[in-house]
Amino acid sequence: MASSNLKPSSLICIKKLSESLNLTSNIIPSNYVHFENPTESTTAVDDLQDSIPTIDISLLTSDDPDQRSKAIQDLDKACQEWGFFMAVNHGIAEELMQKMIEISEEFFNLGEEEKPEFDPKNVLEPIRYGTSFNTAREKVHCWKDFLKLVVHPHFHSPQKPQAFRDVLSEYCARTRALVGKLVKGVSQSLGLDDGEMEEALDLASSFQLFSANFYPPCPQPELALGMTPHSDHGLFTILIQNGVGGLQIQHDGVWVNVNAIPGSILVNTADHLEIFSNGKYKSVLHRAVVNSGRTRISIAIANSPSLDTVVAPCPKLVQTELGCAPAYVPMKYKEYLLSQQSSKLDGKARLQQVKVLGG
Repeated sequence: MASSNLKPSSLICIKKLSESLNLTSNIIPSNYVHFENPTESTTAVDDLQDSIPTIDISLLTSDDPDQRSKAIQDLDKACQEWGFFMAVNHGIAEELMQKMIEISEEFFNLGEEEKPEFDPKNVLEPIRYGTSFNTAREKVHCWKDFLKLVVHPHFHSPQKPQAFRDVLSEYCARTRALVGKLVKGVSQSLGLDDGEMEEALDLASSFQLFSANFYPPCPQPELALGMTPHSDHGLFTILIQNGVGGLQIQHDGVWVNVNAIPGSILVNTADHLEIFSNGKYKSVLHRAVVNSGRTRISIAIANSPSLDTVVAPCPKLVQTELGCAPAYVPMKYKEYLLSQQSSKLDGKARLQQVKVLGG
């Protein structure tokens, strides 16, 4: 196994570690090595890139019923077959997306004394700055630093950089509007009444978690991971990045590189959409890989039911007379979130724990 003369530490930010290493000759500390054999590591295919669904968000609310119906069908298919799609014509200005990435990079470039407390223990603290995912639970850490902020129903922001709060507030509001359109689209594809999904999940008080992720260059990217394979909590995760690829999704058991269309937003369907749809829609397994040449910055926003909502399969989708039973056990969203965020990432392990045996 690879090792280094640096003492492994779970409480050192990756930015600092990366800057201390010679990217052409150093090897990474052993507690960042996920793969001993590079040939089995982060290999993924590119030939499925053209098959990744693209959804024109503007057509979901088109005045043309045929266009609207086709867009809803495309959304339905993407959520069933991929759990992932690229959103275009989404209504969020590219300038705002770029500002959000740039101001996040400014945050990570601040001196450590100017940032919030490093690696807080309470996973529901409204402002969290740390490294990896959960260093207390992991034996092998992820090659990333993060800033996590609760931005809805109550808004929180770091004090620095000065412009961060204003950019963040506008960006999060725009993403909530986008998610509102997606919720209406999947509601129609599921055959639900207007407002039924919003009311059942108390989306007026939805929990929105902002994550800025910083993946600096890694001397041995073939041995490390930026994020281990996992599915997301919530309904939809909205993601943008700084033009540096690194997201891989699993489709039919194969890892697929995601090369984003310029100006698009990447969308994951998440665990609670799978639960609410009683398994019709699937949360996507995904991971982040790193490289030796460029820093990758991604901005992910998890959009979820309210913390106090008990999420269960939608009753209309569970019709016992047709032989369809609930496939998931009801569980308060806050309990699910705490359980997932307090553990190490392990694929879709948390979702499997609420799945009915044989479901």
